[in-house]
Amino acid sequence: MKFIFPQNYDFKNKILGIIDYPTALINIIWYIIIFFIVNILFTSINIKIFVFIILCFPLLLFSFSGFNGENFIYVFIYMYKFAIKKKLMFYGK
Repeated sequence: MKFIFPQNYDFKNKILGIIDYPTALINIIWYIIIFFIVNILFTSINIKIFVFIILCFPLLLFSFSGFNGENFIYVFIYMYKFAIKKKLMFYGK
């Protein structure tokens, strides 16, 4: 069976068809950093699990859902650039 893809089709490799590779790499790096920080700061296993989930779950949700198909890394870059260069233009009539 042959599939014909149009030339303007943007094919992106994804892990299990859900999350792209750069996003997964950023997620893993973030989870490792949070894991080490939580292990250093807290002794109780309940607090460790709670803090780890609170800090990692939102990033996981952004990774799966995304922003209209946009990679969340790019969204955070755009937000950072906007925070540095706030140029709001108001037009008066």
